[in-house]
Formats: sequence, C-alpha cells, structure tokens
Amino acid sequence: MKPAAGPPTIPSLPRELRSVPLRTIAPVATLALLVFAGWLAWHRLPLQMLAALACAAPAAVATWLVHKRTAQLSSAGLLLCLSNVAGCLLAVGELGHRALPWSLLALMVNFFLVHNRIATPANLVMVAGLLAMPGVLRMPALDIQALVVIALILGFGFRFSRRLQGDRTRLELLASLDELTGLPNRRALEKTLVQEIGSARQGRFRHALVILDIDHFKDVNDHYGHTAGDNALVELAAILRLELREQDKVFRFGGEEFVILAEAGSRDALASFTERVRESVQQSLHGPGGGITISLGAAMYAGEQYWQDWFSRADAALYLAKGNGRNSVVIAEDLG
Repeated sequence: MKPAAGPPTIPSLPRELRSVPLRTIAPVATLALLVFAGWLAWHRLPLQMLAALACAAPAAVATWLVHKRTAQLSSAGLLLCLSNVAGCLLAVGELGHRALPWSLLALMVNFFLVHNRIATPANLVMVAGLLAMPGVLRMPALDIQALVVIALILGFGFRFSRRLQGDRTRLELLASLDELTGLPNRRALEKTLVQEIGSARQGRFRHALVILDIDHFKDVNDHYGHTAGDNALVELAAILRLELREQDKVFRFGGEEFVILAEAGSRDALASFTERVRESVQQSLHGPGGGITISLGAAMYAGEQYWQDWFSRADAALYLAKGNGRNSVVIAEDLG
C-alpha cells in the first residue's frame, strides 16, 4: 500500500468544518470595509477613510490565510476578529446608533471565528467602546433593550461556541482513531509525519519509520473468518502497545499494516528494536490455526522533504522482508 510521492495532503473533515465560517466571512468583511472606506472617501473624510482601510487590511490578510493550500485558521480567525471589532467601532463612531445592528452581528460572529478566550475579551472591548460613545447606548439614558440584547448575544454566543468547540474536539479525536484497534489511524499518521519532518529541519532528528505486516493474513480471514482476522489485529495492537517505548508511536495504516514511528539513534539500534518487536509478536500472537508472525521494513529518516518519500523507503524494505520468506526484518539503506 504505497502512497504516491509528492507534497502531503491530509484530509480533515473537522478542519474543513472550522474553515467554513472563515472562508465565508473573511472576504465579506473585507468587501464591507472597503465599501465603507469608499463611502467615507465620497463624503470627503480622508482620515476616517484611512482608518477603514486599516481595518480592512487584517481582514484581507485573513482571507488570504484561510484560502492558502495549508490554511492558517488560528491566525486568520484572530485577524478577522480584531478587524470586526475595530471596523464596527469605527462605523458606530461615524454613523451612530444606525450602525448598532452591525455591531450586534459582529459580537455573535466573533464567537465562531476564534476560541472563547479570545472572542470574549474582544467582544467586551467592543461593548465598552459602544458604551463610551454618546448617542449609541446612551441616548442620553441607557438603552436597556439594546443592553439586554447584547447580554443575550454574549451569553448564548459563549455557550454555543463552547459546545461547538467541545463537539469539534470529539470529532477530531474520532477522526484520528482506528475504530477496531483504538490506535491512531492513517489520518493521524500523516499529520504526525508532516509535523515531525517540519521539526526535523530545526534540529537533530533521529527517528525511523517501521512498517509491519501480518504474514498470510488473507489465509486467516479465508480459513477462519473475518472475526478471527479482527481478533488478530486487536491482539497485535495490544502487543505493540506493550512493546513500544514511551517515546515511540504506533498507528494502524490500514488492513493488516501497522506503522511505528520509533526513536532510533543508529541503524544498529533500529535493527535491535525491530528484531525485538518481531520476536515478541512471534511468541505472543496466536490465531485459530496457530502462531501468527509479522514482517517488518524500516528506514531511518534521511532528510526527506515529504513523508511519502520516507514511507516509500520503509515500504520497499517491507516488500523485501516478505520476499525473504516473511517473519523477518529488512532495514533500508540510508540515502546518499
């Protein structure tokens, strides 16, 4: 199961869900602020026009960040939240009570752009600014109805946003786990490898990829049924959890393939580690037809830019191990 070489592509449904409001609101906010700047210029208010353009700038940057190939959602959300607050205060300062509905909308929107710990203080700053402007919430007495609406928006927005963030966290966790074994899945592996390779360029990185495959797994399914095959996968996952060190990580890549991201100071250390895993599985893993073995292919990180290239070296070593009669280990030669 060899992935194609090239830049990593990590599908992530929860992440895509998070980007929906940003992808929609960022360009709309940018356009609205630019239109407002044009209206100010039409009315010959150059300083206010420049202020509106200054408010539109972070919204434009947020639009660019959220539409990049690797979207930077946190930075985009923060910039857009700040742009909302500044733009609404500027609009209210120029238009007075007529611009208040836009501010109420921005108060709610901010809760869906950034985390509560950012949205809440930003919204409180906006409310304080509205209170400080005469003729908005003080006309001259306090507009109790508007204050009640603001309080409801802050309360419900905080509550809904907190619930949404909790659901999002659970979705991300479920999306990264293999349902059968409980191990992190291929999605989690890809994300981890992208992060690890990124950090590898900043310092010493002595890790190896180990791909292991159950020998003759199809025979187990064909002769004893898929339940027996599933049991073998679950037991193998349990054995790997016990055998791996704290600094190592194991993933179910798919089917009968598992991947270990192991810390290995040298090729000899990697050989010792993989042989220990192979022997442990040979001694502990049994099915209806007797003992079950695995084949392993491993590759030290050799400066690859993309995880697929690193993975391909380990995968090629696995095929050699299976060609050598299975129940064996092959370590790929270092590049260069």
